[in-house]
Amino acid sequence: MPRRLSDIPKHNRPREKMLQNGPGALGDDELVAILLGSGTKGHDVMTVAARIVRMVDAHKGQPDLRDLQQLEGVGPAKAMLVAAALEFARRRIHPEGLKIKTPLDALPLIRHYGDRKQEYFLCISLNGANEVITHRVVSIGLVNQTQVHPREVFADPITDRASAVILAHNHPSGDMTPSRADIKLTRQLQEAGNTLGIAVLDHIIFSPKGHYSFLENGYLG
Repeated sequence: MPRRLSDIPKHNRPREKMLQNGPGALGDDELVAILLGSGTKGHDVMTVAARIVRMVDAHKGQPDLRDLQQLEGVGPAKAMLVAAALEFARRRIHPEGLKIKTPLDALPLIRHYGDRKQEYFLCISLNGANEVITHRVVSIGLVNQTQVHPREVFADPITDRASAVILAHNHPSGDMTPSRADIKLTRQLQEAGNTLGIAVLDHIIFSPKGHYSFLENGYLG
């Protein structure tokens, strides 16, 4: 359950955290809460912000204005504010061309998913020079039960004409040790990528505490 703003110590509330530590120190819910400014009658701002973040994730960053307005606590004004902010970000902030040399280079694109309570499986498409084409959420699953199929992972990279991909998913538990299922899935996706001519360069497991790279640990050659 999301925290209510009134339950958070004043020094640790979104605005105070941002003033002290900058926007990079805030989670997605907190950033959206600052955009909203306040909640609505019967709906705390942190609760509304959490609902918006879930919808943005479910719609791969492009929720429809009408869908936003259907959320509890989100009227036309707040829906337009969020939609405008997302559109502005899409127009101004582009990961395209970012050169990926090590797993650490990919983390800025995905680290904000680290505090999610469900597993998010992500895919970064790269061109032949290992430059980012785009990155996407492939699936959202229950904790430790994300189901991923090769056709879901590679459908968009094929359209992107990607030469390679980097896969990633968060571990809500904070333990970044790969499970047997993680290892099996990685091998399955590497084999599928080889068949398609799209190299799987790495699979990264991450949380707010850090990351685990299959490449760095010798699972991918």
